[in-house]
Amino acid sequence: MKKALPALVAAASICGPAIADDPMVVPLQRLSMDSAVKIAQGAIEECREKGIQIAVTVVDREGTVQVTLRDTIAAPITVPISKMKAFTAVNFNAATSAMADRADTPIGRVEGLVMSAGGVPVLVGGSSLVAGVGVSGAPAGETDEECALAGIAEIQDDLDMAM
Repeated sequence: MKKALPALVAAASICGPAIADDPMVVPLQRLSMDSAVKIAQGAIEECREKGIQIAVTVVDREGTVQVTLRDTIAAPITVPISKMKAFTAVNFNAATSAMADRADTPIGRVEGLVMSAGGVPVLVGGSSLVAGVGVSGAPAGETDEECALAGIAEIQDDLDMAM
């Protein structure tokens, strides 16, 4: 043990400066509430143009709800499903449509996850995750996803310029 102490001290002195250069606080980009509302309204409008009533939820990068909108006659069940789709998209940083083959696996059966189309991550500059959007209520998940993407398109240029 006494022989290991000098080696440990030497290693710490070599590694110490490298560790000290790492930031102690990491800045995070977050979607503003106004931006979240614009995404949700854009998704609602896209689905309305298709004659579909939906619910849409926008969550932050941790999966906490920022905004939920349910159109006038969308079924009540669309609210929790839209939330789960958005939550799943941010936790996997991927569109839920890409996870359909995992739905009937142990990870796909975790409570609170939905691995069917309609959830998409919101990315700044194509790679920096800031939020997730989930849409539920269309007859097909692909239509839910189209509406979610249309909502994101409402602010995507502004997001990319803000980087």
